[in-house]
Amino acid sequence: MADLSTDPPPPHAVPDGDWDRNAGAAAPAETKFLQGPQRRGFELWLLLKIARELFRGFRKLHFVGPCVTVFGSARFGPDHRYYALGREVGRFLAESGFTVMTGGGPGVMEAANRGAKEAGGRSIGCNIKLPLEQKPNPYLDSWIDFEFFFVRKVMLVKYSYAFVVLPGGFGTLDELFEVLTLIQTGKVHDFPVALMGVDYWGPLLDQLRRMAAERTIDPADLDRLIVSDHPGEVVSAVTDRAMTRFGLTYGPRVKPCWWLLENFGRWWRKLQR
Repeated sequence: MADLSTDPPPPHAVPDGDWDRNAGAAAPAETKFLQGPQRRGFELWLLLKIARELFRGFRKLHFVGPCVTVFGSARFGPDHRYYALGREVGRFLAESGFTVMTGGGPGVMEAANRGAKEAGGRSIGCNIKLPLEQKPNPYLDSWIDFEFFFVRKVMLVKYSYAFVVLPGGFGTLDELFEVLTLIQTGKVHDFPVALMGVDYWGPLLDQLRRMAAERTIDPADLDRLIVSDHPGEVVSAVTDRAMTRFGLTYGPRVKPCWWLLENFGRWWRKLQR
């Protein structure tokens, strides 16, 4: 059997330059990255760019405190009941001592950050740069912008001890199933996952029960889910599990280390004022 090759075909094999049509020099770097092998120089540059984004995320989020990440749609406005639900759960989480982390955008993300801010808690966002720019919502104490979705997802998972998932679309489902897969495969250990908006998630829960019946997932995978529309109940369950399983306590936060220059950013911002 002939060896498979990922090298571009010779010019005579692809008329009119079709190989480069969708991955040409004008394509955004992130789009081009996902369109097969590129020039080695480009891929090395992109590797360094990804490493830099990971490093910035680690530095920025290391001291934000024990987080709970709230996922949900960017499309619900302040008058929507799911916005009100997100705002309430953000408030309950802040009052329980958690930093509320979201994707930093509008809708449910804004609602959770708003609830935390209004309760005097800490509110953090991991914002994604999009062609139609998603601006950070106005209820963030601090945020960091990411160009790569996968780097952003690493940060949303790495620094959180629980996940609250409100109604949303493809992005929310992607984030939910990413977390459930990490738990199922043992990459993260029994982190609490709560679904809020019971009527919205009903068809999905029916599908998951069918998957359990067909043994494509284990019944224990379903048992891990907290399903409730009561913010107090959800936050109480999250708090109990976080303290029991991860040994969290109401104590002082980790402080920056001066010899690693971890206070440099704060010092530089003060200097510029």
